[in-house]
Amino acid sequence: MSCDTLTPGLLDLDEARRRLLAAARPLTTSEPCPLDTALGRILAAPVVARLAMPGEDNSAMDGYALRIADLEVSPDGLPVIQRIPAGCAPAQLGEGGCARIFTGAPIPAGADCVVPQERCHIDDLGRVHVQGDVRSGANIRRRGEEYIEGASLLPAGQRLDAPALALLASQGIVEIEVFVSLKVALISTGDELIEPGTPLAPGQLYNSNRVMLSALLQQQDCSVIDLGIVADTAAGLRDALCQARDRADVVVCTGGVSAGEEDHVRPLLAELGELVFHGVAMKPGKPFAFGYLHRAGGDVPLLGLPGNPVASLVTWHALGQVFVQACQGRRPRALQQFPVKAGFSRRATQGRRELLRVVLDPSELAPVVRLAGGQGSAMLGAACQAHGYLMVPGNTPVLEGNDYAFLPVAQFAI
Repeated sequence: MSCDTLTPGLLDLDEARRRLLAAARPLTTSEPCPLDTALGRILAAPVVARLAMPGEDNSAMDGYALRIADLEVSPDGLPVIQRIPAGCAPAQLGEGGCARIFTGAPIPAGADCVVPQERCHIDDLGRVHVQGDVRSGANIRRRGEEYIEGASLLPAGQRLDAPALALLASQGIVEIEVFVSLKVALISTGDELIEPGTPLAPGQLYNSNRVMLSALLQQQDCSVIDLGIVADTAAGLRDALCQARDRADVVVCTGGVSAGEEDHVRPLLAELGELVFHGVAMKPGKPFAFGYLHRAGGDVPLLGLPGNPVASLVTWHALGQVFVQACQGRRPRALQQFPVKAGFSRRATQGRRELLRVVLDPSELAPVVRLAGGQGSAMLGAACQAHGYLMVPGNTPVLEGNDYAFLPVAQFAI
């Protein structure tokens, strides 16, 4: 969507992401971490291979290791003169014979191929007869064919998931250098908010944002400093922002970012630091704000998310998460998206890109999405059911059967 179609004064979503990434200052402090507790941590330095992978030529399957030349001069079959399970050190293969070998077992010197057991016949004398052609090197995993010593294994900024941990363990690594966890202060604003477990009075709402954002931050390996609910007063929010500034690397605030009389985040940012931008051409999530709280030794960035829970979730996924990941030293990722057909129609949103919560319909042959439920910015039910977001350009109606960009929600759990 071109910028001239936007509501005046609002940033395009892609431009907002670019500005956030440009503003992110990655962590520089690291610490050693045992591999057993490193899940989700961020590598602070590149890792190179200590060992070749595989460490020696080995068999890719169960079968028989042999010398092709012996087949050509032995029409009566080859006797089995050696048995090689995984984990043993084989002797050199004698001429005129073959070795029973199992997957992962080292190839004996002298053998130049492995024939799968399915292509072998054993006669009454125990001799092996091979069916079909045989080629040199068949079914042998060569030493170093995946990695050689000194090859790059994982780059700095890699988030350690289960396959990455397995790769490190295969190199005999027991401890790895990771960035310290990013400290994020979480503030919920709103006189109407109370915590779950407290009886509701008229006009009150349970604070769902705190639980949701705390979980999302922990999912990203952040250390959460929960400053609780702050009343809609300038004095109360000023005190909370000062606490957050002094204790955290990043501040995340929900609510209070609009332009009402009780919305104090933007004026206080101007007083305590700097408001960089406010307002993104997206629905939900238009009031998103970004700025800094001044602090000796380095300013502290603040992400101001809307108070409505779905708007808070969507702006976290589209904007907040990529900024936090960049501050962790992670490599930024573009939004993953692919075209799908809309299984519904919907009128256009004026001047703002809309992110609709949708589900993929498995009954269709091609990818088709349908609305997950009500699309209000406070309707969490649809967000719980959604497989992703249908991203619709501003001023563009959704027409059933037309293609639109689909953003899988699973990408935000990575």
